[in-house]
Amino acid sequence: MKIIACNSNKVLAESICSYIGVKLANTSLRKFADREIFVEINENIRGEDVFVIQSTSHPANDHLMELLITIDAAKRGSAKRITAVIPYYGYARQDRKTGPRTPITAKLVANLITSAGADRVLTMDLHAGQIQGFFDIPLDNLFSAPPIIKDMKNKFSTNTDLVITSPDVGGVVRARAFAKRLNAGLAIADKRREKAGESEVMNIIGEVKDKTCILLDDIADSAGTLCNAAKALKENGAREIYSYIAHGVLSGDALNRIENSAIKELVLTDSIQASNNVKNTKNIRHISIAPLMGEAIKRINSDSSVSALFD
Repeated sequence: MKIIACNSNKVLAESICSYIGVKLANTSLRKFADREIFVEINENIRGEDVFVIQSTSHPANDHLMELLITIDAAKRGSAKRITAVIPYYGYARQDRKTGPRTPITAKLVANLITSAGADRVLTMDLHAGQIQGFFDIPLDNLFSAPPIIKDMKNKFSTNTDLVITSPDVGGVVRARAFAKRLNAGLAIADKRREKAGESEVMNIIGEVKDKTCILLDDIADSAGTLCNAAKALKENGAREIYSYIAHGVLSGDALNRIENSAIKELVLTDSIQASNNVKNTKNIRHISIAPLMGEAIKRINSDSSVSALFD
């Protein structure tokens, strides 16, 4: 087994290697003066099972090209099998035509990864499950539920007034599954979006008065939906509001919104490497998905069941 880390999340890659008990492969990733990306693998990978770890987070296009070029380098280095390990799959929100003459970019990215030479893909919490069908190679979509539920149980073990809250109707299935596992209540924020990146919460469906509410979602980008939902929960009498998010994109003015919101604590996974600004935000905390990703990589390498991780 050889594990190659691109530049988007080397901290997570190192943690995964530590869990598995291997060293990161020696690679050089650099840019020429005109910003062209160059990748060189500085050790023999012929006949090896190669895993390339790269989240396509900001800057998304640079990180995507790094991934594609690294896969190509591994292919030309005669790797036996190449698995693209993409903890956060960018462009996933462009999974369908939203109007005339618009792209389905999630499908385009799937084509690019396949054409570059990947034999399979390992990712986590795809924004839309149907993206799995965009690939003509095997794809394993992990769920962040195990580490998140473990953290919730540790933090709220004595709390009998938990309510799992979906910030929009689209996340109800996820919220219901968590509520069932935690024996908690369920609430839904009825959101109406006027245009992309802006949202307004109109109503809260469910009983939240004097409850501890946990907002649950897969992606926090501008954090507008999240903070509006938290505000609505507070206005409806919620005692405390927490949030758990799989992928903390946190673009634009998101950090300022979160810091000044009704959210007592926002918990993110490390699928996207935290910037110093994120680390310094007082009400944000991270939990690691390295054991989850590491165990999946071990199972792929040994041709064992990945789905058994969630039984």
